[in-house]
Amino acid sequence: MKQKFPENFLWGASSSAFQIEGGWDEDGKGKTVADFNSFKRSDKQADTKVASDFYHHWKEDIAMMKELGMQIYRFSLSWARIVPDGDGDINAAGIDFYNKVIDELIANGIQPFVTLYHFDLPYALVEKYNGWECRNCAFAFERYARVCFKEFGDRVKYWQVINEQNLMIRVNERMNIYVDDLWEADRIRAQMDYHMFLGHALAVNSCHELVEGGKVGPAVSSTCTYPLTNKPEDVWAAKMNDWLKTNYCLEMHINGEYPGYYMRYLRERNIVPKMEPEDVAILKSAKIDYIALNYYRTLCASYLPASEEHPIGERVYRDNEVDFDQYGYCRNEKNANLSASEYGAQIDPMGLRIVLNEYYRRYHLPMIITENGLGMADVLTEDGKVHDSYRIDYIRSHIQACANAIEDGVELIGYSPWSVMDLLSSHQGFRKRYGFIYVDRDDFDVKQLRRIKKDSFYWYKHVIETNGEEL
Repeated sequence: MKQKFPENFLWGASSSAFQIEGGWDEDGKGKTVADFNSFKRSDKQADTKVASDFYHHWKEDIAMMKELGMQIYRFSLSWARIVPDGDGDINAAGIDFYNKVIDELIANGIQPFVTLYHFDLPYALVEKYNGWECRNCAFAFERYARVCFKEFGDRVKYWQVINEQNLMIRVNERMNIYVDDLWEADRIRAQMDYHMFLGHALAVNSCHELVEGGKVGPAVSSTCTYPLTNKPEDVWAAKMNDWLKTNYCLEMHINGEYPGYYMRYLRERNIVPKMEPEDVAILKSAKIDYIALNYYRTLCASYLPASEEHPIGERVYRDNEVDFDQYGYCRNEKNANLSASEYGAQIDPMGLRIVLNEYYRRYHLPMIITENGLGMADVLTEDGKVHDSYRIDYIRSHIQACANAIEDGVELIGYSPWSVMDLLSSHQGFRKRYGFIYVDRDDFDVKQLRRIKKDSFYWYKHVIETNGEEL
């Protein structure tokens, strides 16, 4: 099957620091929220102490990235490896590590595409400020960002500020929110969310100031929600699910203010965050250059009326802390028209085409996909191979959706799926694998951490070689 991608289309793969690096406390690195949470599950699954051990295998791993043909590598820096306590002394060893990684990538013809913050807030800032609930955290983030731009900006030109703020804000542990009262949890979330927007804006402006030719933007967890029926109330519920989970975040990044529907929701819940007058100019002045989107699945919703018992805006969580029902807005439903992975994510490449078109028509900014993949319990065969045809099928269908979106007129500049190699899944450890490269370890035995190319590695290598014309 032949597809047409632009000649300068960027093919790559992705990872994040806490999920791949290991070396969690080596060479002066501080503890992060991701470390803290992983240690609580150490008796059930792997934690961040070793992960995929990129910290000690980076050179051979980058050599495999080159063999794969990657043109970009989207990865994150660990804030706590560079500033161990979040807002204090700079750790020279951390700077040195990332300099070596960046230089090695460039030497191998791979463009570094760097995320500043991917779920791993320095834990010292939790102890000092309760993290993002305090606006001091936003200015600590600005300082950290400026250090990164000054140290690496001569070689790194593509920057992502925060990964999936819109998803992170809904998940208790990633924000370090541990309170029993749901209203209080939502109030804390709203204040943290606002300060993250402020920190994002400060970082965007700093990038444009310090990085010559730098491009900077957010990475959002994209949302495409179908109505359960064609009843007008269900159609509205589906739209509100998208708006309250994702679109409000993009509108804040692009317009510098909350959209009206989101302010109404904050007022209904009585959780409007505290904002300072001087923030208006900062938020309005921060102009992003592109949108990065992470896409895994679509959602389905029906209308959930509010009642005296459950007032409008009240949220009720289901099996996990990401999906929730919201009275007066929407109830999450299962889409009977889609199949799902063994971990429950419904597979829908058409949804990717839809969100690419929707975001481009609405925001008119170039886009790049920085996460898209299939997590499965891959098996290493006796002959030392991993036959992951299911992953090939998944990624092939989603690359096809990208090609269709480009034909629709979407300015899509790259595709960097999740993930370059197997890495630590927050809730399934090494049972749930996404990589093109198998890391031979399990949750409680790191073994030799051998790197083994899966069938999908060779398939994706050919896709890159042919610029997506042969899927």
